[in-house]
Amino acid sequence: MAFSLPSDALFLGFDSSTQSLKATVLDSNLVIFASESVHFDSEVPHYRTKDGVYRDPSENGRIVSPTLMWVEALDILLEKLKSKVDFGRVVAISGSGQQHGSVYWNKHSKAMLATLDPQKQLRSQLEDAFSVRESPIWMDSSTMSQCRELENAVGGALELSKLTGSRAYERYTGPQIRKIYQTQPDAYNNTERISLVSSFMASLFIGGYASIDETDGAGMNLMDIKKRIWSKIILEATAPGLEEKLGQLAPAHAVAGLISPYFVERFHFKKSCLIIQWSGDNPNSLAGLTLNTPGDLAISLGTSDTVFGITSEPQPSLEGHVFPNPVDPNCYMVMLVYKNGSLTREDVRNQCAEHSWDVFNDYLEKTPLLNGGKLGFYYKEHEILPPLPGD
Repeated sequence: MAFSLPSDALFLGFDSSTQSLKATVLDSNLVIFASESVHFDSEVPHYRTKDGVYRDPSENGRIVSPTLMWVEALDILLEKLKSKVDFGRVVAISGSGQQHGSVYWNKHSKAMLATLDPQKQLRSQLEDAFSVRESPIWMDSSTMSQCRELENAVGGALELSKLTGSRAYERYTGPQIRKIYQTQPDAYNNTERISLVSSFMASLFIGGYASIDETDGAGMNLMDIKKRIWSKIILEATAPGLEEKLGQLAPAHAVAGLISPYFVERFHFKKSCLIIQWSGDNPNSLAGLTLNTPGDLAISLGTSDTVFGITSEPQPSLEGHVFPNPVDPNCYMVMLVYKNGSLTREDVRNQCAEHSWDVFNDYLEKTPLLNGGKLGFYYKEHEILPPLPGD
């Protein structure tokens, strides 16, 4: 059956990243209609984050973000957008989330999501919805022992990579869940659903638990990369009762559900507005750049730097990652990740160029080409590839 969109249809997309929450509205010709953002450090300063995160000085490598901060940022962002956008014209909403961040809903949260009061902001209603209030994120490197335990459960790092697409990485959600089970057993037992940042944000919009999509789910060390289902041997090695807490996987392009009545009544979205599965920021970058042929390659210079491309026959190894292609089920996405990206560049700028890119560029133009043969590598954070400690 043919389906035609209204001529004035709009599409709303979000990017829930480490340092900010951003929104872009496209018209039916995929031209940018409006955009807004909320910078965490400056616009919700009461959470006292630095670069959108907490670095725990008492536990080496522990880096988390306050879950409620992401909820409040959505409140603020939608309030900003409503003066620019008639939400009644929005026919579909989707987005990307920083990969590997995890959210832990408690046993009362499903009822909270289903009964949101449109007269109140999300933050005030979801303050008690989480069994773990600080979400481990992709920058965390405090789970080395849990990584080794998961690798040993399947016969070593290479075997885990062949099964899940990656050897065990400290930031991956499987090791993070195991650490919470081991160190916070009461919180784990009080957890009804575990979301990734992507499925967490989609859950807010549908007023229920959204599925983890297969592509983002591959970044957990928990999914069989070929079958696109949870691997029972890894689930059992991670924590008891985990499959029920994770829920079902879904394709990246699937419909998560219709928009929650909360947003219909509070912001005047149409009841028919679709919420499409959110996915990870890196898979969405591959889709957005329209990489579609094995051998295509792209570089992303963000909070972390990544190199990613497409292959039809992946060969998982001890380095890099393999994910299902979010667009083409017959191909895979391969990726290398470097933690010391934009934050490290900004730190060098702040130390050497008066916090100004203009000053930095001026210094650069005055420097002889090739800098006299001197080349520097800077590691502010514990690096992923190659595995090296930060400063």
